[in-house]
Amino acid sequence: MRYKHFKNADVKVSCLAVGTWAIGGKNYGPVDREGSIRAIRRMVDLGVNLIDTAPCYGNGTAEKIVGEAIRTIPRDKILLSTKFGLVPDVFKGDFRKEATYKNAMREVESSLMNLDTDYIDFYFVHWPDVNTPICETMSALADLKRMGKIRYVGVSNFTQEQIEEAEKYLTVDVQQPPFSMVERQYEQLMSWGASRGIDSMTYGSMGAGILSGKYRDTPDFEPGDLRLTFYDYFREPKFSKIQELLKTMDEIAGEHNCPVSQVALNWSTQKDFVGTALVGVRSEAHADENCVAFEWELSEAEILRLDNELERLGL
Repeated sequence: MRYKHFKNADVKVSCLAVGTWAIGGKNYGPVDREGSIRAIRRMVDLGVNLIDTAPCYGNGTAEKIVGEAIRTIPRDKILLSTKFGLVPDVFKGDFRKEATYKNAMREVESSLMNLDTDYIDFYFVHWPDVNTPICETMSALADLKRMGKIRYVGVSNFTQEQIEEAEKYLTVDVQQPPFSMVERQYEQLMSWGASRGIDSMTYGSMGAGILSGKYRDTPDFEPGDLRLTFYDYFREPKFSKIQELLKTMDEIAGEHNCPVSQVALNWSTQKDFVGTALVGVRSEAHADENCVAFEWELSEAEILRLDNELERLGL
C-alpha cells in the first residue's frame, strides 16, 4: 500500500480508502452484509487505514456495518470518516440539507453510536446548507473538536468560495469532491486546496463502477438506482465515449497483466492533488484486486497516453 501525508490534519493516510455508499443498500444494488464486513477487514489487513461512511447511506446501515467491521481492529490502526447535514425529508422521500449547530450535535451522537466508537477522525459537512450561516456550522465543528468527539474538519461538495468562507472561522483539514477519469471538473479546486494543505478524499473514484470495465453494454439497473440518477456515466453520449476510453485502458491493463480497475486507480491516486481515493468494496476478492493496484504504478508515458485519450474524447 502507498500512503500520503495529509498536511493540515498532519496524519498519514493510505492512497486507497474504503467507500461505503453502496453497502448502505439504498438504490445501489444488493448488499451482502457479512461479505461487506469481511471485505472491509480485508482492506485493513492489506494496509488501508481510512474508512469513509455517512449516516444517509442506507439511513445508518453503512455506519453500523462499519462499526461491526472494525470491532475487532485496534482503534488507533484506522481512521474513521463520516458526515452530517443530510436529513431525511419524510414528505419528499429524499434528504434536505441541514448543517445547523443543533443538527450537528444530534447527528454526531448518532454516528458515534452506529460506529461504536468514542470519536470520529474526519467529520464532514456533507453538502453546503445555504439556509444556515457557515459561522454557525463551523462553530459546531469547533465545539465538537474541543469536546474530543472529532479530530479533523472536512467539507464535501463545497466550492472554493464556500471553503474560503468556512476558513474564516475554523481551519478546514480535508475536502471531498467527486473525481475520476470520467469526472474531472474539480481538478482546479483540488489543486487549490492542496496548495493550502486541504487534502482531498475523492469519491466516485471508479465512476460508479464503469471504470472497472464490468459494464460493456448498457446495464439494466433497477429504476431509481443511484448509478443512473446521481451519475451520468451510463447515459449517452458519455457511455459510448467511456467505452472508447476502456479500449485504451484495456491495452495498458494487458501490458501490466492486471484488471482495468487498477489502471483507473493508479491514474487517480498518482495525481499530486489527490490525497486518497474512496472505493467501494463488496467482497474479499474485490478488496484484493483493489489493493494490488498499489504494488505498481503507471509510467509518465502511460498517464500522458490516457490524458490525451480523455482530451480526444472530451471526457
